[in-house]
Amino acid sequence: MVAYSSDSSVIIVGAGVIGLSIAWRLARRGVRVTVFDKGRAGSGASHAAAGMLAACTELEPGEEWLLPLNRRSQQLWPAFAAELESAAGLPVDLREEGTLHVALNADEQARLRHHLALQEKTGLPVTWLSGREVRDREPMLAGATGAVWSPQDHQVDNRKLAAALRAAATGAGVDLREETPVERILVADGRAAGVEAGGERHEASVVVLAAGAWSRGIGGLTPDARPPVRPVKGQMLALGMDAANPLIRHVVWASGVYLVPRRDGRLIVGATAEERGFDDRLTAGGILSLLQNAWRALPGVEELPLIETWAGFRPGSRDDAPILGPGPVDGLVYATGHHRNGILLTPVTADIVSRFILDGALDALARPFALERFRPVAA
Repeated sequence: MVAYSSDSSVIIVGAGVIGLSIAWRLARRGVRVTVFDKGRAGSGASHAAAGMLAACTELEPGEEWLLPLNRRSQQLWPAFAAELESAAGLPVDLREEGTLHVALNADEQARLRHHLALQEKTGLPVTWLSGREVRDREPMLAGATGAVWSPQDHQVDNRKLAAALRAAATGAGVDLREETPVERILVADGRAAGVEAGGERHEASVVVLAAGAWSRGIGGLTPDARPPVRPVKGQMLALGMDAANPLIRHVVWASGVYLVPRRDGRLIVGATAEERGFDDRLTAGGILSLLQNAWRALPGVEELPLIETWAGFRPGSRDDAPILGPGPVDGLVYATGHHRNGILLTPVTADIVSRFILDGALDALARPFALERFRPVAA
């Protein structure tokens, strides 16, 4: 069990939105926090993401057990965004227009209605829209035969979120060590004692492993304590719309693609899902598939300038669900493996992990996501 005392300190490995949000929460309670990252803060998956808060739209069969955690975090987002903007003095651009998941032909409509049945069975606040109702909301969508309307699935600008968390955390007194990779976690007598970073030892009473897709590669841990997290590559691109007259205003999902409009006129188009390790090269096939699927849904994209392309690495665990809370090493806390929901789960992860460190009590919502679920079951 972790319980923070006045003479303790916390080291967080990873300065993405997960690590920074935990650091900010702890520092506001007077905890001495140091955050290490191998690159610049927010430059990994936090930078590459689309910023969708899509607890309803992203539900897949077999993932119903994720809903309590995802929905709790979704509900926390408005207050979290307001508090963060006040602390940082920077916007995060939380937009609450909702999400449309559209079908473009009869086969897609049949599949989407099947998905709607799963969403309705789990009690999610979604409704079916006719093709005409879809066009009333988004006239530029081509030939939509219907859509699932998710009024509570919103978006935030993930890059602005990372910048605001960096400002809020450092403003609260967090010692941020960028471009300082952690080589290993120090363990003494079965307890986390700090980290080795930049060839130097840094002691701490608690270590939080929040290094995203790189979490498994941090040294110093025995196999049973290493989180089973792998990189899931995603290629993405951004197009330039007229900010005053954008092609779409809602987040739109279609077959093989999602479209996320930003206030500055950018249209985020994503994303592939590839098991390619840490190969960050863009491919012709990946970008082509995104553009083709975007064009099917929104033909006007062919006139838009291509302003950016990139690839990022989602941190996928063995079951693609997050790893939260304690493990076999006392004083080592996990906050990794969020896969495609890192932005969505930022507020709830920050609350769960910071309260566990401060009070020693693990929120019941986090218990299904403990590392121990991956241990072999004795015969």
